[in-house]
Amino acid sequence: MNNWKNPKLKKLATALMTIDKESDMLNFLRDLCTLEELEELSTRWEAVQLIAKGISYRQIAEKTGLSTTTVTRIAHWLNHGEGGYQTVLKSNH
Repeated sequence: MNNWKNPKLKKLATALMTIDKESDMLNFLRDLCTLEELEELSTRWEAVQLIAKGISYRQIAEKTGLSTTTVTRIAHWLNHGEGGYQTVLKSNH
């Protein structure tokens, strides 16, 4: 996906930026995603936080149920991606 920052995704990003209450965000995410998608997204975010704490990939895989391949991919994007994970990690401290 060469042009992943397409107008459709930008509209979603804009919609997300309008939500400032946790309860409203939770409701929006539930309306937008299936329960399985929400579980996958929250598990990936948990992995990001554990990687940032220096936990081993194998331990993260065991704790989250993700494959070590997925944990490695998440770590790659954490360290070499667009900087989104880093921005949110910094804002959560």
